[in-house]
Amino acid sequence: MDRVIFHCDLNAFYASVELLSYPELREKPVAVCGDPAARHGIILAKNEAAKAQGVKTAETIWQARRKCPALLLLPAHHDKYRYYSRLAGEIYRRYTDLVEPFGIDESWLDVTGTLGLFGGDPAALADRLREEMKRELGMTISVGVSFNKVFAKLGSDYKKPDATTVISREQVPQILWPLPVTDLLFVGRASARMLAEHHIHTIGDLARARREDLKKWLGKHGEQLHDAANGWDHSPVRPAGETPPPKSVGNGLTFRRNLTGAEEIQAGAQLLAERVALRLRRHQLKCTTVQVSLRSPEFKTIQRQKGTPAPTNVSRVIFQCVVELLEGTWNWSAPLRAMTITAAGLVPEEEAGEQLDLFTPQAAVRRGKQEKLERTMDALRDRYGPHVIGYASRQTQTAREIAGDETGKRKEESP
Repeated sequence: MDRVIFHCDLNAFYASVELLSYPELREKPVAVCGDPAARHGIILAKNEAAKAQGVKTAETIWQARRKCPALLLLPAHHDKYRYYSRLAGEIYRRYTDLVEPFGIDESWLDVTGTLGLFGGDPAALADRLREEMKRELGMTISVGVSFNKVFAKLGSDYKKPDATTVISREQVPQILWPLPVTDLLFVGRASARMLAEHHIHTIGDLARARREDLKKWLGKHGEQLHDAANGWDHSPVRPAGETPPPKSVGNGLTFRRNLTGAEEIQAGAQLLAERVALRLRRHQLKCTTVQVSLRSPEFKTIQRQKGTPAPTNVSRVIFQCVVELLEGTWNWSAPLRAMTITAAGLVPEEEAGEQLDLFTPQAAVRRGKQEKLERTMDALRDRYGPHVIGYASRQTQTAREIAGDETGKRKEESP
């Protein structure tokens, strides 16, 4: 018997929350954006009226206003979004305890075991959820109903806003296979480019491709995409407390001003390396690969990666890997707008023992001492605040300045 999986997507979530305070603006084009003065001036969300004018999420404010001169901008209030996300989760849990959040505004629900308690009709239950969300929170959701998580998400994207879309096993070739392959969950830009080179443009093309060819082109990820396109995804809906550990841990920053010169760019790298290392230790993980993404003022992006000397969650080691990548990639005199550092190839700390190198045992010993030092710093920060202790270096002060952290009051990004 097939499972019954819902994917519930709160429509234009940030904008919908903000418009609860400005009901008179509902029919006007409205967008929620970051702070232009802090160089975070991009569109975070838009309502349907703005979408109809061509406004897109993640584009800059000036691009959006060029399309829609009457666009009204509202600042973001992330505490409100977390609050309403929790309220939506409480509504979902009235119908099943198998609720898996997918970001702040989306959730999967497995109602296979409880559907009979609510009439047994998946579409009717989805409509009931939509009505309760409107009545109690004043917001709309789109609900996709299918037999696995991947197709349920495609269903919620298929018709918006405020709609229910049911996709049975028999309807997959008719409804889903003609869709662009980029609509499928986990088909990113790099995968899409590779698939396009082999004339795979739709989900149906992907489903009909030879699995062994996809493995040759994209490795294990190619096999996973092939299975997803054919409806062979059997991943369970995991409640929030049972979410598996992350596959990567990263932190990015758009700097308050463009960075130039080795000192400033390395200061930014040091700040991000410390944040990534801290989050790794919080998750009790170590990484074996460090990735860096660099963005110029013209929005050109360069990405590079390299392996670590040993599994690590030490900021100095991560920072050194980034510096080595920068030296072979970036012209120090060129302006840098943004940087992201990502730790990948993660392994649990208890499985990440380091074997001493016969020829350079001192390096392993130094890494061990550095890890103990940074854990001690973690404990002090937990007790007295995030800025009570840090490395005494000119780079550290420069990093705080370029990140807008001069006062010592800037909040750490949550893991």
